[in-house]
Amino acid sequence: MDLINLQNPVFATYAIAAGIMLLKGVAMSWLTVARLISENAGMLNPEDLRKTPFNMNPDPSQLLPNDRVNRIRRIQQNDLENLPYFFVAGLLYVTTAPSLWLAQVLFYGYAATRIAHFAAYYTAQNHEVRAALWTPGSLVIVYMAGATLLGAF
Repeated sequence: MDLINLQNPVFATYAIAAGIMLLKGVAMSWLTVARLISENAGMLNPEDLRKTPFNMNPDPSQLLPNDRVNRIRRIQQNDLENLPYFFVAGLLYVTTAPSLWLAQVLFYGYAATRIAHFAAYYTAQNHEVRAALWTPGSLVIVYMAGATLLGAF
């Protein structure tokens, strides 16, 4: 059976989880833009202070750090540091032909932990809470990478 197609339920499960994670990652960009607009602050580049229809009253203070904007950027940075590992490890894991049940637990579990991590980060939970939500997702990636290595040997 060809493992990398949507007829394979394990790959379809991966595709769903990966699609959710892709949409979440892209949503962070939109959330950053929305926060920049609502705060009218947290811009990064000097050229952002040019007068435009979207910035009728530019002010140098718009370039000052803004914690509400930066929080969203930090969440997005965290995704950029973690999601690629999931995409690669998950796709490689599909090639090991795991049981559907285990693949669902791993793929959907990863997505759930990333969404929970986002909620914790967005609501300014402490590091211990965020770490408790990040750790299971990281362990999923380690497990899938290890299973792939074992399968390849």
